[in-house]
Amino acid sequence: MSKVISYYNQFDEWARLDREPIEFQVNWHYIKKYLPRAGHVLDNGAGPGKYSMELAKEGYKITLTDLTPKLVETAENKAKELDLEGQFNGFYTADARELHMLKDEQYDASLMLGPMYHLQVEKDRIKAVEELHRVTKKNGIVFIAFMPRIRHVLTSLLFPENWKPNDNMDTIFEFFQSGCFNHADEGRFTGAYYFNIADINPFMEAQGFETLELIGSNVGAILNKDSWNYWRNKGEQEMKKIINFIKERASDPYILGISTHLLYIGRKK
Repeated sequence: MSKVISYYNQFDEWARLDREPIEFQVNWHYIKKYLPRAGHVLDNGAGPGKYSMELAKEGYKITLTDLTPKLVETAENKAKELDLEGQFNGFYTADARELHMLKDEQYDASLMLGPMYHLQVEKDRIKAVEELHRVTKKNGIVFIAFMPRIRHVLTSLLFPENWKPNDNMDTIFEFFQSGCFNHADEGRFTGAYYFNIADINPFMEAQGFETLELIGSNVGAILNKDSWNYWRNKGEQEMKKIINFIKERASDPYILGISTHLLYIGRKK
């Protein structure tokens, strides 16, 4: 995990969601759809706390965890800056596989929007989901982010120089079999695991969750910069129509493979 921590120490995850605002808007739309009206929420693997701050503004009581100490510190500072400290029950540097500081069945809802795509060993993925199950109340809602394997294959084919060692078909075939991606270039996104889409719901159901929805958080990633500029130049109303269309179609199973991130929504049985 040291390479993952090193990556996030030098990478601005808050700015990533600012650069890709539609992913945040789509996720937030579905999070708000399923969240209870009030309660305690765990943001596990929260990064700098972008979702936590929005949840705090809505009046939820938040516990925030992340593997990277720098990001936990950033989140704590952001809560102070926004005068939201009173909404937080704690900021913890913690591994999603071992939430020993958190009691059983504490949370009305739990988010885990990062850890699942940095656990390359199956037993570790199971352990992280078991921990989320343990700390979430019965009938509590969970929101878990995954990255789809087929999309990374397509991205590698489109931009092979950016995704070494996926710059040749033999390596791409290996990746397609394993789902594990370790970047050949220093300082790039690495230590990653990509799921086959068809495996996500059964995986979560095997760990004690009832599936509510699986949505594509960032279907808009298929559009390049020039495409987005074209639509932005059409004006604000046209952009609103596009964003609303992406939100509405996010749960269409036929487009999940073109989204860079997926959001699983489930209920603890």
